[in-house]
Formats: sequence, structure tokens, C-alpha cells
Amino acid sequence: MDGRPLHRPPPRHRPPAPAASRRSPRPGGRDASDCRANGVAEGPLGRGRSSTGHGLVALLASEPTIDIVGEAGDGREAVRLVERLGPDVALLDLRMPVLDGVGATAEIVGGSARTRVLILTTYDTDADIERGVEAGATGYLLKDATREQLVEAIHAASRGETVLASRVAQRLVARMRQPVPVALTARESEVLNAVADGLSNAEIGRRLIIGEATVKTHLLRIFAKLDVSDRTRAVVVAMDNGLLQRR
Repeated sequence: MDGRPLHRPPPRHRPPAPAASRRSPRPGGRDASDCRANGVAEGPLGRGRSSTGHGLVALLASEPTIDIVGEAGDGREAVRLVERLGPDVALLDLRMPVLDGVGATAEIVGGSARTRVLILTTYDTDADIERGVEAGATGYLLKDATREQLVEAIHAASRGETVLASRVAQRLVARMRQPVPVALTARESEVLNAVADGLSNAEIGRRLIIGEATVKTHLLRIFAKLDVSDRTRAVVVAMDNGLLQRR
């Protein structure tokens, strides 16, 4: 199930809204639209469940600061609804028929509407999280989120703030802390092997039939990848990490 709540402040000189969508002012003269969000949901109600056991749309329908402006039966329809209605937030699931949540997110983010995408799903694997975030989702929540957490997340997403479930945030931080594996290209390995053989830049160029300037460029890239500043250290670090195969 995907839903898309929207939150957009009105322009300064907004024409009168149709009676069906006009919002009554709050006590004190403040228009309810100042803190209101509109939404579109994708999928049958029964597919998206919160911990309360109620459908997502039914759960949000009673929230006075959120308007559900549409529901879609699949990811492709969700994209079309966003294009037509221009909601503030689209609430999407990763698993949707026709077009999955990642594909729908990418199309929505790349489209003309300024709609933020908030993913609400049961999937919290590293691969799923990365796919959703890389596609451009503003937030990523799990379906065990409470109603209060969901409402708060929708409003935060409508303001452009990043929203992550605590488990999702922990996974992302842990993954970022993992060392990035270093890999040398075939040419960089050839250059470094030549360095290990004690050849000068000019000699390396003649061996590999490349210019001396090209040799220097390869060495600079090798130094950057290995986080070293000289040739000897580059050879040592590469050998320690199994990146240099000596014949």
C-alpha cells in the first residue's frame, strides 16, 4: 500500500478555493492550511497496516492536519496521480505492482511536481534501504510506526526534512562506518608493479608504452586510493591489502 500525504503552504494571494476543498480558519484567525498536509495513497487499504491494525488511509483520514487527496492501485498510477494532483508528500511502499516503490520514487522525484516521497514499508534490509534512499526518497519509515510518528513524519517530509525510522538510521550509519574496499584498475596495477620493480616514471612509460605524464596521473590516483604520499608507501600498502601481485 502506498499513500501520499501532501503539505503545501498556500501562495500569498491565493484565489478562493472550491467549496469542496476550502479549509475553515482556526481560532485566532490562522488558516488550517498553514500546518496542513495533503496526501495520496497507493494500494488497497488492506495492504498497508500499522501496528494499530487499521488501514493507513483510514488511520490518516481522522487526522485534521492531513488531507488524503488520492489513492492508487499500483506504482504507475501513483506516479500519474502525483503528476495530476501535485501533492506535497507521496507515501509509497517498496513492493507495488506494475512499478515498484523505487521506480515510482525515481519518477516522482525526477518529475515536475515538487512532491516529497516518504517510503512506508515492512522491508528494512540494507539493500532495500539503499535503493529507496538513492532513488530520492525524503524519508523511510517502517510499518510499525505509530500514528503520531507517521503524522509527524509526513509534516516533516513536506518541509523537506529527512525522516528515518530509528532502525533504518542505525543501519545507514553502520554501513557508512564500514571501510570502503579499495580497488586498483588493471593499468594502475601495472604501474605500481613497475614502481615495485624500481623503475622511474620514464622507464615505466617505456615499459607500458604510455607517456610519462600519464604515468604521473596514474600514480596520483594510486596515492589517493591508498591514502599515501610516496611511491614506497604505496607499494607497501598495496601489498598489505593484497592489491599487488608480485611475479
